[in-house]
Amino acid sequence: MNFSDRITRCPIPHDSNRAADALAHLDWATGEVRDLLAGTAGCSPFLSGLMVRQAAWLEGALDGDPNAALNAALAELKPGGANEVGPALRIAKQRVSLLAALADLGGVWSLDEVTGALTDLADLATDVAIKTALMPDLSRGKLPGQSMDDLPTAAGLVVLAMGKMGAGELNYSSDIDLICLFDDTRFDVVDLPEARAIFVKAVRRAMALLSDQTGEGYVFRTDLRLRPDPSATPVVLSFASAERYYEGLGRTWERQAYIKARPAAGDLVAGERFLTEIRPFIWRRHLDFTTVQDAQEIRQKIRAHKSHLGSGLDGRNVKLCPGGIREIEFFAQIRQLIAGGREPALRVRPTRTALRLLVEHGWVKADEAATLDADYVRLREIEHRAQMVQDAQTHHLPRSADEWQRIADFTGGGDVDALRHELRELMDRVHETTEDFFSPNEPAPAIPMSETAERLVQEWQKYPALRSKRARGLFERILPRLMQGFERGPRPDEAIIQFDGFLKGLPAGVQVFSLFEANPQLIDLMVDVSSTAPALARYLSENPGVLDAVIGGAFFEQWPGLQVLSGDLEHKLSSSELDYERQLDTARYWMKDWHFRVGVHHLRGLIGPPEAAQEYSDLAQASVASIWNATCADFAVRYGALPGRGAVVLGMGSLGARSLGARSDLDLIVIYDADPDENSDGPRPLPARTYYARLTKALITALSAKTAAGALYEVDMRLRPSGRQGPAAASWTSFQNYQRSEAWTWEHLALTRARVVAGSAELATDVEEFRLEVLAEPRAHEKPCRDLVDMRKRLASAKPRANKWDVGNGPGGLQDIELFAQLLALVHGAPDRQVPDQLRLECSLVDTSAREVLIKAHDLLSRIKAVTRLLTDQALDPAKLGHGGRAMLLRDTGKPDLDALESAIASATVKAAAIIDAVLAPYVAPAQQEE
Repeated sequence: MNFSDRITRCPIPHDSNRAADALAHLDWATGEVRDLLAGTAGCSPFLSGLMVRQAAWLEGALDGDPNAALNAALAELKPGGANEVGPALRIAKQRVSLLAALADLGGVWSLDEVTGALTDLADLATDVAIKTALMPDLSRGKLPGQSMDDLPTAAGLVVLAMGKMGAGELNYSSDIDLICLFDDTRFDVVDLPEARAIFVKAVRRAMALLSDQTGEGYVFRTDLRLRPDPSATPVVLSFASAERYYEGLGRTWERQAYIKARPAAGDLVAGERFLTEIRPFIWRRHLDFTTVQDAQEIRQKIRAHKSHLGSGLDGRNVKLCPGGIREIEFFAQIRQLIAGGREPALRVRPTRTALRLLVEHGWVKADEAATLDADYVRLREIEHRAQMVQDAQTHHLPRSADEWQRIADFTGGGDVDALRHELRELMDRVHETTEDFFSPNEPAPAIPMSETAERLVQEWQKYPALRSKRARGLFERILPRLMQGFERGPRPDEAIIQFDGFLKGLPAGVQVFSLFEANPQLIDLMVDVSSTAPALARYLSENPGVLDAVIGGAFFEQWPGLQVLSGDLEHKLSSSELDYERQLDTARYWMKDWHFRVGVHHLRGLIGPPEAAQEYSDLAQASVASIWNATCADFAVRYGALPGRGAVVLGMGSLGARSLGARSDLDLIVIYDADPDENSDGPRPLPARTYYARLTKALITALSAKTAAGALYEVDMRLRPSGRQGPAAASWTSFQNYQRSEAWTWEHLALTRARVVAGSAELATDVEEFRLEVLAEPRAHEKPCRDLVDMRKRLASAKPRANKWDVGNGPGGLQDIELFAQLLALVHGAPDRQVPDQLRLECSLVDTSAREVLIKAHDLLSRIKAVTRLLTDQALDPAKLGHGGRAMLLRDTGKPDLDALESAIASATVKAAAIIDAVLAPYVAPAQQEE
C-alpha cells in the first residue's frame, strides 16, 4: 500500500508562511500528502529544512511503500573509507528521520514502527561506523591474529545497545546509549593489551563518525557511560573484565539497564554469548522484591536531581516527571526483575510487550496494563512532537502560549485547552497507578508484646538473618504485622517460639523480608505455618525460595496431575542453557516449590491426607523420570547410548503404591535389558553390566546428593534382588529368574506395590506383565502366611511400638496392616497396589466385615502418620505439636479431642491386631504358640 493510502491524520500548519515556503520546493505533492507536508513544515522548522534538502528523494519515497523506502535508504550504508561513510551516514539519517516523522504524523506507522525504523538506522549506522573504524587496522594487520576476513564480525568487537535503542524504542531525537566490549577469547593473553588499545582507538573514531557535527549534520549523539565504572575504565572492556565487574559490583540500576541490552553492532553472536554469561546477574532465580526499594531510591534521586521537572504542565518533563514515561517503564521493568528469574517469558526488551506478558503471567491487571499502554503511546507521541520542532533532545512540554499552540497544532487537534486537560488527566492517572507499587509500605502500628515476645525480639537481633542494616530496617517494618498475626491466634507465645525456629535457621534476611513486605499475604502464611507446623517452618528457613511460588496466581489452584507436572519439568530441563549440574539444581528448586505447595494445601485443609499422598507421589515420579532422562543423556555423552532395550526404574513401597508422605524416601530398583556381551557405543565404551551399574549409581547421586539447591530425595535400593549384596542394577533376565526361583516371600509381597516410574516404555510393559504373571502364579496360602508370621515376630522384636501415639509399629499398626494387605494381594494374585484396594479383595482368609475394620483402621492411622510427617520431624507427641498442630490432627482424623483420638488409635490397633492374629493363628508354629 502506498504512503498516501495509509494517511489517517494530519497536523495543522502553525506557521503558514513556512509551510508555503516548503511547498514551493515540493510542487509534485498533491492531496493528503500535500496537506501532511504543509502541516509538518508549518510546525517544525527542522523538518521543513529536511523537506527542502531531500525534496527529490522524498517524492519517490512518498510515492510508494514507506517500508520499501526505508529499506532502500538503509541498503546504501556499507563500511568503507571514513570520508565517504561519514556523509553517507548523515544523508541516511536525514532521510530516515524525515520519513519516520511523516509516517508518525500522518498515522502511516504505529509508534512501534516509528521507533523500530529509528532503531534500525541506529543499529546499522553503529555497525557501519565500527567496521569503518576497524578497517585500517585490519587491512594493515595491526590487530593481533585478525585480518580483513574478520571484518564481518568486527574482529570480536561488540556494541551493546542499551535503553530505548536496545528495546527497539528509540525516540525521535535521542542519544544512543552503548556499551563496547571485545571478545578476549579471540586473542592470546600476551596480545590483549595491544588488542584493547586498538579497539579503544577504533571506538573513539567510530563515535566521532556518528556524533561529530558537519555540514550534513550529525548521525547520533552517543553515550558510553553505561559501561562498568565509566570514570575509571576505557571505552572498551574485555568480556572477562565486564563479567568480573557484574558478578562482584553490579548494582540494581545496572540490572535494570540490562533488561533492554541487545547486541546491535559488531560480533552479534559473541554479544549474545556475553549476555548469556551474565544472565544470573540480571535475572535472579528467586522473586527479587529487593529491587522495589532500590527502584524507590533511584526514582527519588532522579526527582531530587531533576528539580526542573515541573509541578504544573508548563515546562514539565514528560519523561521523568511523576506520571511520565519513565514511571511506566519502571513499572514494567521492576516487575520483570522481580519475576523474570523464575519466568523466562518475561525477559523481553520492549515496554509494551512487557506489559502484555506481565498480564498473561498474572503480575499486572489487564485493565491497568491496557490503560498504561495507551498512556505510554500518547506520551511518546507528545515527546516526539516536542523533539521534531528543532531536532532537539528535549522531553519538556512548552512554556509559552505560542509553543503550546504549536504542539496542539502538531497533534492535529489545535485545541490547547483540550490538550492540556488531556495531559493533566493522563499524568495523574499514570502517577496514581504506579505510585502505589513504588511507595514504601508504612509499617503497621506497634502493638504491646508479651515478655516472651519481647525477649525473643531482642534475641533475633543477633541472628544471621538480621546482621545487615538493610535487613534490620525491613524487619522492623514487617514486625508489627507479624505480631498482629500471632496475636490473632489462640496461643501467640507458642507461635512466636515456632517462628523463632524459622528465623534462627534463615541464613540471610533481606530477600525474604522484602518478599514479606511486598506481599503481606505471605506474613499470614508464615503465621499459619509457625502456629501449626514447626517442621514446615524449619523447611522454609532452609529453602526460603519456595515462598516465591506462593506469589504466583496458580499456587492455590487444583493439582495439575502427573502428566502436566512431568511435561513442565521436562520443558524446564530441556533448555539449552542448562548443563547437567544446572539441570539437577533446576529440578531441585522445582520439586521444592511443588512440595511446599502440597504441604500448604494440606496444612490449610484444601486437601486431605489421601490427596496429599497422591500428590507427593506424582511429584516424586515426575522428578525421578526427568532426572533419569537427564542422567541418561549426560551418561550417553561419555559412554554412548543405553545398550540393548534400555532400562526402567521400578518404584517400590510407598512410591509404587502412590502413598508417599511429606518426608518419605524412595525405594527404587533399576532393571535393564541388554546382552551381557554387548558394549555401549560411546567415546568410552563400557560392557552393558558395568554401564548400567554406573548409570544406576549416577541416578542415585543425581537424586540424593546435596548440591547448592539441596537434595531431591533420599534413595533406598535395598529392595533390589539380593539386597545390598546384589548388583546396583538387575538385568531383565536375572530379575525374572530371581523372582521365579529365589525370591523370598517378603520380596513377592513388595512386588504387589511395584510400579515402573521411569525409563523404556517397551520394557516397562514387559515388567508390568511379568509382575502380574508372578502374582498370578498358583500358590497355597500356607507358606506366605507362615512367612508373614515370622516377619511379624522379627518386626515386633526390632521395632516394637514406642508409645500409644506410635501408629506405625507394633501389632495392628500401619506396617502390620500393610503387610497383611500385601499378603491378600499376593494370595489373590491381584494387580492392586494401594492398601485399601488390596484389603477389599475377596479372599477366603478374611471376611468382609473384618476387612472393613482393617480399612478403617488403616485410614485413621495413615491420616495420623501423614499429619505427623508434615508437622514434625520427630515422633508424634501431641503435647509438642502446639495448638495449631493438634487442631490439624483432629481435623484430619475427624475426632473431637485428643482423648477421643487416643481411644480411637487404641481401639483400631487392637481390633486390627486381633483380626490379623486370628487369620494367621493356624500358621503359627507350635514353638511360637508356646511363646
